[in-house]
Amino acid sequence: MSGVGDRLIASLRPVATRPPRPEPGPGFEAWRGDLRRATIDALREFVGDRCVSELRLTGVDIAADVLFDFIGDGKFLRSTFTYLGWLAGAEPDDAAIRAAASFELLHIFALLQDDVMDDSPMRRGRPSAHVRFADWHRAHGLGGSADRFGASAAVLLGDLCLVWAGQMLRESGLPAAALERALPRYDAMRTELAVGQFADLVNDAGGRPTLENVLDVARRKSGNYTVRRPLEIGGALAGCPEATLGLLGRYGAAVGEAFQLRDDLLGIFGAPAITGKPAGGDLAERKATSVVMAAHKLAEPAVRRQLTELMARRDLDENDIVRWQNLIAATGAVDWIEQLIESRMSHALERIHTSRLDDSVRAALVTMAAICTSRAA
Repeated sequence: MSGVGDRLIASLRPVATRPPRPEPGPGFEAWRGDLRRATIDALREFVGDRCVSELRLTGVDIAADVLFDFIGDGKFLRSTFTYLGWLAGAEPDDAAIRAAASFELLHIFALLQDDVMDDSPMRRGRPSAHVRFADWHRAHGLGGSADRFGASAAVLLGDLCLVWAGQMLRESGLPAAALERALPRYDAMRTELAVGQFADLVNDAGGRPTLENVLDVARRKSGNYTVRRPLEIGGALAGCPEATLGLLGRYGAAVGEAFQLRDDLLGIFGAPAITGKPAGGDLAERKATSVVMAAHKLAEPAVRRQLTELMARRDLDENDIVRWQNLIAATGAVDWIEQLIESRMSHALERIHTSRLDDSVRAALVTMAAICTSRAA
């Protein structure tokens, strides 16, 4: 199996030292790096022990490679927020790191599904999973449509990651009582993600939903799933009181929405080195994001007609993308979205600064809010 042997050897090395509580200031990035390494080690151990043998049964010898490539990449936002939720009510713990790491398998499921639905050719600077599976099909001279095979294989790998994420959480080593406290929120998060994805599909197919509808979908599909629910679930696992869970939830909802708004801006104006996708990728896919719909709302009638024409066109070239970007910028939509981001950030930070959270957790949440909404996120 190509590449898997080396990765399995790497997965069996000693697990990274459990990081202590985060330090404010310059020490935070070192703490975050230690947590990331510990999370990757936990994932590699679980995938090596539980998943690779099952992937061999598929007969697709690159499936494990595709999965391992996801494990080594990414910002690990969801696992970090889950662990910070845990630290809001408990001490550093290896089992809690394993539980937090399971959120990265859930995220891989979401990315695999998202790329198939959007027909995205790239993910994190590499060909998307469905493209790699389609190329494997062609290289092996199999019958039928290679593209259909690739999409189907990516969906099935995503399904497995969804199952394995739940299994890794349950088998993390945390007490049954802790899991029982968290599972209702975990179920709510997965449902919100799927319903939000469904609504996003309808919005894109409908051509031009309202801005309010797009913001609501973004909140449910991405904002809650990225920040709010991971924080709440981590806090519930740790046994935090309802007041603390409510605080984490309100902070998480505001930062999660700001994160999605920033992601929407990067999807139009971001560089491939930042996003891992071609510049203007959301426009090429004609996605009805918050920025696109804000531009429609703010545009003068003549500009709105041009925006509508570009949204409806099916053969966009590079010049069309640049023209669309310029029209969006001219409407003032970028500044308007930036103001929304700033407003959500202010709301979140005000709650954190006045909270009774541990100083290390409070400082970490302030820093994570900045990381989530940075122009180079």
